[in-house]
Amino acid sequence: MFLKRLSLVNYKNFSSQNLDFDPTINCFVGANGIGKTNILDAIYHLSFGKSYFNPVATQNIRHGSDFFMVEGEFEKANRSEKIVCSFKRGLKKVIKRNGKAYEKFSDHIGFLPLVLISPADRDLITEGSDTRRKFIDGVISQSDKEYLQTLIKYNKVLVQRNSLLKYFVANNTFDQDNLTIYDGQLATLGTSIFTKRQRFLETFIPIFKEQYFNISGKEEGVSLAYQSKLKEQGLISLLKDSVQKDRAMQYTSVGIHKDDLEFTIDGYPIKKFGSQGQQKSFLIALKLAQFHFIKKQAGTTPILLLDDIFDKLDENRVSHIVSLVDNDTFGQIFISDTHADRTENVVKSIHQSYKIFNL
Repeated sequence: MFLKRLSLVNYKNFSSQNLDFDPTINCFVGANGIGKTNILDAIYHLSFGKSYFNPVATQNIRHGSDFFMVEGEFEKANRSEKIVCSFKRGLKKVIKRNGKAYEKFSDHIGFLPLVLISPADRDLITEGSDTRRKFIDGVISQSDKEYLQTLIKYNKVLVQRNSLLKYFVANNTFDQDNLTIYDGQLATLGTSIFTKRQRFLETFIPIFKEQYFNISGKEEGVSLAYQSKLKEQGLISLLKDSVQKDRAMQYTSVGIHKDDLEFTIDGYPIKKFGSQGQQKSFLIALKLAQFHFIKKQAGTTPILLLDDIFDKLDENRVSHIVSLVDNDTFGQIFISDTHADRTENVVKSIHQSYKIFNL
């Protein structure tokens, strides 16, 4: 699978832009702020129906305009696929495949598998558990539509239960029977999600460790640990035990929406005890493991986007990544960089076809 051409209208800093791509390597070079990352984000938009960097749709419209459109023509399984993502102020976003609009955006997720490696990935280490849960859910959802639908249903029931808890306080009332209905639904859906997350990590962690070694060249004790109260107690029981706390807080304090993924090196949190180099290698290994996992599960090679990666890594780690992509494992790759000469030297060493866009 590869992206043949991309068209942008009023997307971020682009009023109009048309690009034809090489099926293997494409590089965007130019000064900071010129729009290199925005092109990568537009490609991401076609895969996920939203921006990686700013999910607020109105903020992706070029200043002074009232809509944006991103259009991509892909080659997949020997047939052409045209994807259009458009949004106009005051209306709902629309995603079309070959002229037909999706009724549910979730039906599109996984059709164009894609992995983006960006300096913004540091949020996975520095931010709260919600960021790491989204990472797990995003990886699984690209190859498991049932998981994605279960997650959507869980979140809907969670909103309803939280609304009920707020209603109880606002009206000075309480109805355990009504709450029990939501508890049962959350338990069924949440247990399914918990089980699939556990199975995913059993497969994913060995891939991640292998990728970390390939990048760093070191046998460091890096790992991921899934943290969930469901390991100790069933969700229906957890919900019953927390009912008084939930009534006081007016939200559901237990469940798979509170799970976390702990990143460790030699048994300690990498956020506190990992060097900058170790943290960078950790994050890239995480994303490359995502790439290999999705490729195996989906049976299609994902598109790989490397945003500003060469500015953020030392020469040794760059050479490792270059050696990793210099084989048939990877398909189409998009790279952004500020230095044209450096980028061309790197891609020449890969001995693959490439195209460089000076923005």
